[in-house]
Amino acid sequence: MLPAERQVLTPSQLNALARDMLEGAFPLIWVEGELSGVSRPASGHVYFTLKDARAQVRCALFKPKSQWLKFRPADGMHVLLRARLTVYEARGDYQLIVEHMEEAGEGALLRAFEALKARLQAEGLFAAERKRPLPRFVRRLGILSSPSGAAIRDVISILRRRFPLLEVELLPVPVQGDGAAAQIVRLLQRADASGRYDVLLVTRGGGSLEDLFAFNDEALARAIVASTTPVVSAVGHEIDVSIADFAADLRAATPSAAAELLTPDAAALRALLTRRRQQLALALRRVREHAAFRVDQLQQRLTLQHPALRLQHGAERLLALRLRLQREAVRQLERRVERTRRAGVRLSHRQPQLHALGERTARAGERQRAAMQRLLERRRQKLLELGRALTAVSPLATLERGYAIVLDERGNVLRHADALSPGQRVQARFVDGTRWLRSE
Repeated sequence: MLPAERQVLTPSQLNALARDMLEGAFPLIWVEGELSGVSRPASGHVYFTLKDARAQVRCALFKPKSQWLKFRPADGMHVLLRARLTVYEARGDYQLIVEHMEEAGEGALLRAFEALKARLQAEGLFAAERKRPLPRFVRRLGILSSPSGAAIRDVISILRRRFPLLEVELLPVPVQGDGAAAQIVRLLQRADASGRYDVLLVTRGGGSLEDLFAFNDEALARAIVASTTPVVSAVGHEIDVSIADFAADLRAATPSAAAELLTPDAAALRALLTRRRQQLALALRRVREHAAFRVDQLQQRLTLQHPALRLQHGAERLLALRLRLQREAVRQLERRVERTRRAGVRLSHRQPQLHALGERTARAGERQRAAMQRLLERRRQKLLELGRALTAVSPLATLERGYAIVLDERGNVLRHADALSPGQRVQARFVDGTRWLRSE
């Protein structure tokens, strides 16, 4: 018989207990290693072993998460997993249940890229208002790039073809590998401090994310932002984007595109200069013609304003004015004499008419005064009659005969005795005044 304190587990209980302990002790974890024994049955699940030089662990990636993979897993691939640690109870196998899988090298670089980008962007290093404008015409360009790359040959070829007057200086520097970012930073700082360049171009050709990672360096981004010389970044192909592109004052999709952005088209510039030269020649011709016309005008004015000529013109004008004044005085005198003569004739003809008109006016005045006297007399009689009639109907006439008018306190006339109450104050109006009374 077994001791009472002994606890015996079945294999399934033991495996369940181990699973609970593992899943409780380990949250989602990242594990990196090499794929081995990859199988993908018809169910859509992916089963494989993840190993390194000394150990291995079984893994399972279930559908539908296996359908989200951006690559096809194969033996020998180096991958990075995000997984949960558990136990497969049926066999007691220790395994990983995979939630996410990516290729290890590029995935790690991409995560580092995104983290750095987010941090620098939050600091405002990529803000558009911080970026410096490029000069309209670049006179001297410094190019930081590898002297042996195909990108620098394309850039220089396009610069020479489009604008041969541009001074180009190649500043050789490694563009990939250990220490490349630090060397680019030092050379960029020296080039900026020299003050020789209107613009600095940081460029290289295409490559993998690992090849381009020297341009995803934080120190390089800060050096670009701190540069007083405008910086153009052209790293990789059109689809490639680097931290240097975000920090630069201008990002070009490719090195060739950077060469075109930094230089005007010589043919177009030549045509523009030709048009401007023609416009300038036309403007100068118009200025000369206007100046010549103005000189002719001034010369004519100077001739007309010569002192002797001005005195002669003044004397002639004075003589003409004197003659006009004499003729006008004679005409005025003749007109006044004639008007006086005609007025005398008319006055002599109308003397009898004026005498008769005066008599009629005097008679009319006498008639008007007599009519006014009669009118006033009639109005006075009418006023007397109206006064007698008004006196006859006036209450005052009644009061003179010994009567009085009784009013209450509000001034209303009291016509009946029953309108009064005992002790009520009333007002009696007599012909010569009023008195306050109280009824009994």
